[in-house]
Amino acid sequence: MNRIKTAFLFVLAFSFACAASAALPRTPSPEGAKVYIISPADGETVGKTFTVQFGLKGMGVAPAGIELPNTGHHHLLINAKSLPDEGVPMPMSESLKHFGKGQTEVDLTLEPGTHTLQLVLGDYLHIPHQPVVASEQITVVVK
Repeated sequence: MNRIKTAFLFVLAFSFACAASAALPRTPSPEGAKVYIISPADGETVGKTFTVQFGLKGMGVAPAGIELPNTGHHHLLINAKSLPDEGVPMPMSESLKHFGKGQTEVDLTLEPGTHTLQLVLGDYLHIPHQPVVASEQITVVVK
């Protein structure tokens, strides 16, 4: 009997682990949706603190947690080598800023040097849309 209980618990734990690691459902993005950085321009030299303005076409902005069709909220990648995983919520970090209140700009402070910036739109759960709505990566030089 203990073997049966042990086997059952093992199967249950394994099933839970597999389900937890599976990608979550993706929210569709409409054809032609585009996110972009309005300002600063690619290659621009900026001060240590500067404003980044976000642009969006073909979709609307909605706060995180609000599920509406064809909407999302901005995430700013700073010096990211690649886009975040597509099937899971984007993790907040120093290099991945969330704008879950629906913000469309930020005053950003970076150390002097060359930095890259890129926007990714996330759905109500911070998961990139399908297909992913991401801007071109731009470079700024902070003085």
